[in-house]
Amino acid sequence: RYEPTWSSLDARPLPAWFDEAKFGVFIHWGVFSVPSFGSEWFWWYWQKEKREPYVKFMEANYPPGFSYEDFGPLFTAEFFDPNQWADILKASGAKYVVLTSKHHEGFTLWGSKYSWNWNAVDVGPKRDLVAELATSIRNRTDLHFGLYHSLFEWFNRLFLEDATNAFKTRKFPTSKSLPELYEIVAKYQPEIIWSDGDGNAPDTYWNSTGFLAWLYNDSPVRDTVVTNDRWGAGSMCTHGGFYTCSDRYNPGHLLPHKWENCMTIDRSSWGYRREARLGDYLTIEDLVKQLAETVSCGGNLLMNIGPTHDGRIAVVFEERLRQVGAWLKVNGEAIYGTKPWRAQNDTVAPGVWYTFSPKEGKVNAIFLNWPASGTLELGEPQAKLGETQVKLAGYKELLKWVALGEKGMVIALPQLTPQQLPCQWGWTLQLTDVN
Repeated sequence: RYEPTWSSLDARPLPAWFDEAKFGVFIHWGVFSVPSFGSEWFWWYWQKEKREPYVKFMEANYPPGFSYEDFGPLFTAEFFDPNQWADILKASGAKYVVLTSKHHEGFTLWGSKYSWNWNAVDVGPKRDLVAELATSIRNRTDLHFGLYHSLFEWFNRLFLEDATNAFKTRKFPTSKSLPELYEIVAKYQPEIIWSDGDGNAPDTYWNSTGFLAWLYNDSPVRDTVVTNDRWGAGSMCTHGGFYTCSDRYNPGHLLPHKWENCMTIDRSSWGYRREARLGDYLTIEDLVKQLAETVSCGGNLLMNIGPTHDGRIAVVFEERLRQVGAWLKVNGEAIYGTKPWRAQNDTVAPGVWYTFSPKEGKVNAIFLNWPASGTLELGEPQAKLGETQVKLAGYKELLKWVALGEKGMVIALPQLTPQQLPCQWGWTLQLTDVN
């Protein structure tokens, strides 16, 4: 049994499915999806920091005295079709999904008995959005279902009172945050608890180790659940399950501990933004590059979309997800279930990232630019005459190559028309029997 101490909890092995999955989709959805302007931090930037664009936006579009709580009934979700969401997520090639069950605004997407009149069953959709999505994901896909949960809430009076007392009192975690965590685990049995928002309070204030000990010992998901590292001030990148370290974390080198790169398709927001321009969204080339870099360095990629207040996944997000899925259909062997190779990227060829498939003993070289010369020189793999074989994922014939001894090898790529290419954005060479 795990003790409620970091030394005991940190010794728990991460369930194997998470490292094998490699790719998940993050969904930021809540009352912030109603103004859908600027950021999911809308309430904070408007009311607390009084940032000019937010203040002006409210003055121009809403009557005087309109409060953030007044957005609640406007979060309607009338077009939310959980089966359609599940089908898009499945088509993306993702192996897990993480939904914001509650963001820093405190509004819960399920009918929490600890969030009276500020939840999706009492206000707005009048639906248990968490339950509906969980059911569709489990009925229609093999994705692991996970939930994001914010520990703190910007404007909750109990939290503000505890903060004034330098967190010597613990009214908020004992009456709101912790009961909610136990509630979502019991009700929805998520296989990921993605914690966030420590409010600068230490893990002792949140009783994070107590909760995690229960989660790992006695909860209905004790054998399969994975957790992240955001459990109180100072725990990030040091305690918990996998490390996130910061938003959009992509170190570019191998890390000794399992980590995740959580990032957004919209460069500047996690929630949906109506004012976003096309150039604000990462291209499919950007996303394939992020995926290859992240996985080669031992990480998972958690790619975020922000649905609309009425429950739609905007077409641009759907297109990106389906494009990633199409790429993974061809190149998935270089991603799923792989381990980092001895080299993460190539020394000679720029834009080449390596993974290793342990079962097949294959080295995968993912290259992001098709060379004009038709040949690709790799400095890392050393070929063995008469033994090494090189394949292009999605192309039948073996490729010809020349060994350069310790300097690597040169591979002749097939001469293909654009229509004949196995995919459009990044390709995989599969090398067997190389040093």
